[in-house]
Amino acid sequence: MSDQVIEAVEGKGELESLKQEVRSRREEFETLRHIPGDIVRKLKKIGVYRAFVPRSLGGDELSPAQFLHLIEELSRADASTGWVASFGVSSTYLAALPKDTFEHIYGQNPDLTFAGSIFPPQKVEKTDKGFLVSGRWPYASGCMGADLIGGGIIDDSNESPLPRMAVMPADRVEIEEVWDTVGLCATGSHDIVAKNVLVSADWTFIRGAKAERSEPIFKYPAMALAAQVLAVVGLGAAREALDFLRESAGRKSITGGPSAGAKPYVQQELAKAEAALAGARAFFYEVTDKAWEQILAGDPVSPDVHLNLRLASTEAARAGADVSRRAFELGGTPAIVRGHTLNRCMMDAAAVGQHAFMGMGTWTAAGAVMLDQPGFPGYP
Repeated sequence: MSDQVIEAVEGKGELESLKQEVRSRREEFETLRHIPGDIVRKLKKIGVYRAFVPRSLGGDELSPAQFLHLIEELSRADASTGWVASFGVSSTYLAALPKDTFEHIYGQNPDLTFAGSIFPPQKVEKTDKGFLVSGRWPYASGCMGADLIGGGIIDDSNESPLPRMAVMPADRVEIEEVWDTVGLCATGSHDIVAKNVLVSADWTFIRGAKAERSEPIFKYPAMALAAQVLAVVGLGAAREALDFLRESAGRKSITGGPSAGAKPYVQQELAKAEAALAGARAFFYEVTDKAWEQILAGDPVSPDVHLNLRLASTEAARAGADVSRRAFELGGTPAIVRGHTLNRCMMDAAAVGQHAFMGMGTWTAAGAVMLDQPGFPGYP
């Protein structure tokens, strides 16, 4: 376990115990299609959801790298759990709320959990008391364990190309359990439904807007960090896949042939996979540290570093998926059995790479910026 992870949690023992429990309960999670409440509470206990909350409000003020290492470590135990834990990042974009609203939220509970979905933004009615919100949003990961839930909205006064998000108490929002997938199947990324929920304007914010806080973490590019915390789940899944492959490579073949570890093609492909994963991780964490250094020095994140934060996330997701697939292939026939570690890691890592923040279009977006061509809203 890395020093970054040890520094990010109060006790190494608690994290190790949680990882063991999570790994042992994966089938239960997949049957539920969400991470159960007792695990969410244990994630809160080790500080996942207060990671970026200001110390003045009871938070831990971790660095980006510390949090990313923590999510990667949890994802080595179970990618769905790592994905749900990644929304400990929520305070960095909720910081675009008015300062009083933010302090009300986290002053009451620094371990508060937030889930939401911004697309498709729903047309709302603006009244003297705020916005009357109705609509349905898919892919609300972690909504089953959320205290607050957000939905994307749009009204006639929208001045930003980015949509606004309305923040609502979880008990005012219905959850329709439609999530049924072959990867990340326990993230509980169900549809959320609001019916005439009145949301005060000061409980809305522009997703990706400048934060209303002065702490260093809120100067870190919020949308880039939102992509990073998801991409690192794929790195964790790939690491688990390679660890499993190495641990099982000495087992004798049922055919009487040499063990997997004695086969030259396995040796070669494992070495290639390790190098690919190490390269993606190095780029990912190097640019994370570079951005943080600029912020701590009192400078804005430079355009080239900002671009590389997004590019490194796309590369991490791609490498995680590719490495996990290679490990599955090297696992041979046993790896096709339902519930096998290697096919679970492969499908989880592939699902990470399907997310819009790291999907195929983000390569195009990065190249467009490099060539001074028109970019996409919110990118980088």
